[in-house]
Amino acid sequence: MNRIRTPEGKWIRIRMAVLCGVLAVGLGVVVSAGYRLTITDGTYWRELAEKQRERRLHVVPKRGTLYDRNGSALAVSVDVPSVSMDAYELLRGTNAQDQPRVARDAATRIAAALSLDVATVERKILRKRRFTWLKRRISREEAEAVRQLMRGTETQDTIRGLIVEGEGHRYYPRRELAAPLLGFVAPDGEGKDGVEYALNDELKGQMERVRGLRDRNGRLIFSEGMDEDRAFTGHNIELSIDQGIQFAAERELALAARTYEASAGSVVVVDPKTGELLAMASWPGYNPNDYRESDPGQRRNRAVSDRFEPGSTMKIFTVAAGLANKVVTPTERLYCENGSMPVDNVVIRDTHPAEWLTISQVLAVSSNICSAKIGLSLGGDKLYEALLRFGFGHSSDLPLPGESAGVLLPRARPWVQVETASASFGQGISVTNLQMAMATAALANEGKLMEPILIKRVVAASGEVVREAQPRVRRRAVPASVARLVGEMMVAVTEGDGTGTHAALNGFQVAGKTATAQKTDPATGQYSLDKYTASFVGFVPANDPVVAISVMVDEPMVAHAGGEVAAPVFRRVAEMALKYKGLTPSGAKHADIGELASAADPANAAYALLRQAQGKTPAVQEVAVTTRPGAHQVRVPDMTGWPMRRVIQKSIELGVKPRVTGSGLVARQTPAPGQALDKGATLVVEFEPAS
Repeated sequence: MNRIRTPEGKWIRIRMAVLCGVLAVGLGVVVSAGYRLTITDGTYWRELAEKQRERRLHVVPKRGTLYDRNGSALAVSVDVPSVSMDAYELLRGTNAQDQPRVARDAATRIAAALSLDVATVERKILRKRRFTWLKRRISREEAEAVRQLMRGTETQDTIRGLIVEGEGHRYYPRRELAAPLLGFVAPDGEGKDGVEYALNDELKGQMERVRGLRDRNGRLIFSEGMDEDRAFTGHNIELSIDQGIQFAAERELALAARTYEASAGSVVVVDPKTGELLAMASWPGYNPNDYRESDPGQRRNRAVSDRFEPGSTMKIFTVAAGLANKVVTPTERLYCENGSMPVDNVVIRDTHPAEWLTISQVLAVSSNICSAKIGLSLGGDKLYEALLRFGFGHSSDLPLPGESAGVLLPRARPWVQVETASASFGQGISVTNLQMAMATAALANEGKLMEPILIKRVVAASGEVVREAQPRVRRRAVPASVARLVGEMMVAVTEGDGTGTHAALNGFQVAGKTATAQKTDPATGQYSLDKYTASFVGFVPANDPVVAISVMVDEPMVAHAGGEVAAPVFRRVAEMALKYKGLTPSGAKHADIGELASAADPANAAYALLRQAQGKTPAVQEVAVTTRPGAHQVRVPDMTGWPMRRVIQKSIELGVKPRVTGSGLVARQTPAPGQALDKGATLVVEFEPAS
């Protein structure tokens, strides 16, 4: 059939062609744009899309646990709820004009649930940040109230953008126990002070970054695989501390500090054979769960940071150095100048003047003059070297912040005589209580100075042991024979007329040494007349030591003698430590000084003479210590009904030694009121609770 060509048909064809052309051009543009989006610029747009819909989440690992040597937790991390907010999500879909009203309404409800200021919450909402903390570490009731806001009710709309999630919180189940040693953790998760600070990196673990989505209910949806769970947990750390011994040390130290009105103190307990620190007590202390309520002085670990002049406890190391360098012999007697000896422009005095003393008696009655003579015989250089070998003058490198190295006079110049003499009985130098404990432990360990161990084991969350401490000898301070000799001489301090009889333990021989050191007055630079440091160092049992203990009480006011203030602390802590070690009292026999000497260094002439005796050990001549000029008897007053503090003060005035039992007010006393009592004798006072 022939087509009818009309003007209208031609125009239709033209319009169809134009329309097809336009469609073709449009399709080409679409295809070109699609090609550019997916192929040419595809990588850019994919990354942009991922940034918009995904977040890089910082996963903070759970902090590791601190344990004592027996596996008891000292510091743990627990998850507590915290509330954050996505303000952009909260205001999404709200007109700009309505946003202030919506923000105000939401702030009012949120503030009521969390006990916050409404204006503060409103400002956080209007900043429109994707992440803002509202309140951290909230209570269970507050968390439930926030979740109710997230769910909404029939009368109130849901508040979007609120997030309730667990956040790590450090908790110390033993409260004040070992607090200055452990330290605390700040809200930002960083350790502050003590072990928490020193081992912060190992405890907090490695922070991981993962890609993930967070839905409007605050739940995490990870878009890529996570590493093993243990990557999100810090290492657990096992300390060498025994919490039972630590508790006993803190209790007895606090009791002594309060009884004698001291300003501070510390106790260190060491296993002499391994160097493990069994306790490190510091007073005053604090509760790390409420560390904001404490001041820096309460948080300081005084056992490693406080320096003090050791006083007479340094005499055991002077005697050890003298024996090791053969400037004195075990059975030698020294002339003690009747209590007064000038050195350069200084006069050295003894509290208990005497004429002749054996080396054992020098320690027992704590003679400054005889100690000075031993130090002067050694000379400044040898005495300095001996003190260095015992660990004084440099830090122990324990993983603890603020450790002091103590102070020995510099070797840039030779020590003058008075400096050597003073250092020999513990004046003019300063030490830390940790140094005293480790040096005493060296004598207990046959002269071997051990590396102190505080971190016994570091264990990953998987159970793998990352590192484990092993006992290590730093150096030999003195020969083993000398250490045994000095140890036996120290037994005389705690027996008979020794200055440390309050440290004696029934059934055990105790080797110890007391010290009562005057403190320097910062205002005048002279020694104070009323401020002292009382201390006691020792080990038990003397023949086979299992613990070495150093006690320091700073500025006791009621009494200040180391034998009265610090020695009882040693006794009670040692008694508890021995019980924990499973040791029970048994009969103990003194080792003979001459017998010990006969097995010692063959180069020493005194030892050779003892050998020639063929078992007939020369008797050590006992020399009576003369009393101070003007000593006389005193009459005992009637103390019935007196408190303990008044009894102690009066005993000091009378010059007698009080031995108290019980608590409360005085009920009985021996000798009876009005009877005469020699100065230096013991006054027994029995206390009973007031009715």
